[in-house]
Amino acid sequence: MQDRLNRLFGNVYLRDEDTGFRGSWVPTVDIYETEKHDLVLRAELPGMSREDIEVTVENGTIVIKGEKKFDPAVKEESYRRIERAYGTFHRSFTLPNTVDTGKVTADFKNGVLTVTLPFKEEAKPRTVNVEVAA
Repeated sequence: MQDRLNRLFGNVYLRDEDTGFRGSWVPTVDIYETEKHDLVLRAELPGMSREDIEVTVENGTIVIKGEKKFDPAVKEESYRRIERAYGTFHRSFTLPNTVDTGKVTADFKNGVLTVTLPFKEEAKPRTVNVEVAA
């Protein structure tokens, strides 16, 4: 899927810049364009609270970082097996210059972070009437 998106938009379009700076886990992310011509980034962050997540947009890059913590009600010595991932994470993506960074919004619901990145008005497609010359 990533290869298809790269071919469709070119390799610089919302390029993932995770270059070795990762915590002990990396949340999965989907990025797609809506019919309204907004980009939407969705990240799975199960078991996290809003306070554990930070989203920043600066210099043409969106950064999502945070920390997934162990349940404080369970003592460390009580665990028999740990298969779920915990710890800090850091994801960054280069934004196309057509995104209006002043209008970015984020919503966190049911363990899914949804970031909406609207395009600038001049970057949205528009229909041009073609006149027939006589």
